[in-house]
Amino acid sequence: MSEPVLHHGGCHCGAVRYTVRAPARITAQSCNCSMCARTGFLHLIVPAAAFTLDAGGDMLSEYTFNTGVARHRFCKRCGVKSFYVPRSNPDGYSINVHCLDPGTVEALTVEAFDGQNWEANAAALAHLST
Repeated sequence: MSEPVLHHGGCHCGAVRYTVRAPARITAQSCNCSMCARTGFLHLIVPAAAFTLDAGGDMLSEYTFNTGVARHRFCKRCGVKSFYVPRSNPDGYSINVHCLDPGTVEALTVEAFDGQNWEANAAALAHLST
């Protein structure tokens, strides 16, 4: 695993901006659940302490469904969900790797995650926010 670096990212219009401390060599999850399959979200799950919302808190809207644990946050202006609080890791954040600014990601490995069978597989992600 590479040393952590500061990655910056945000929504399409730039209203929502954040900083996340994570390895330069990222392993992300591609999920096939009903939400991720529609949005193309590529998950980098981090502990809450590794995430800082730098701007745009007032521009975020929230959507919940099913159990209401996951807090899907998206920009009110452009509609992009660049991060959210995932059901699998309610003590952390899932960052959309597609929304990171270029320049700090040295390598990206994508692992498939079977979110269609979430109950059977969610425990495999729990360690990512610790």
